[in-house]
Amino acid sequence: MSKFKKLIIILTVGLFLFSPLLNLGEEELSASLNEALFKEKDLVFFQQDTILGGFTVNSPFLLESLAKKQEEQIEVVLTGYSSSLWETDETPYITASGTWVREGIVANNLLPIGTKIKIPEIYGDKIFVVEDRMHPRKSYYHVDIWFASYWEALNFGAKKTYIEVLRS
Repeated sequence: MSKFKKLIIILTVGLFLFSPLLNLGEEELSASLNEALFKEKDLVFFQQDTILGGFTVNSPFLLESLAKKQEEQIEVVLTGYSSSLWETDETPYITASGTWVREGIVANNLLPIGTKIKIPEIYGDKIFVVEDRMHPRKSYYHVDIWFASYWEALNFGAKKTYIEVLRS
């Protein structure tokens, strides 16, 4: 088949598929194309050093569709850490977000700072907040819970579980 015939076939198929879109207004066309081309699971959103899931985008319709999703479950490895000098940087009592360490904070490299999560299998409905980061060698699917003492963190051990990411 010649290149010309292939081009004609491609143009015909394209016109056939997209002709219903020609009668739509600008907003309807944008919404239809976005719905057809993008799936929520294919997206990646960046916030500072955070990555969440396909490509960078600031389109309001995509952010709105993500906001509608109220809760997401992610399998993680759960460990504990404390403010001991060998586990942190030169500011052991200050988190990556600039707040003081306290009960209820976690470190994670996947979720944006300020994200609220639950760890239902271990802590029930208690809500934790991502306010710290981990060493870059740690996986995105690793969550560190802050403990007041090194021994509490050590005794917590490592557990494979899931977290629920709470969306507003």
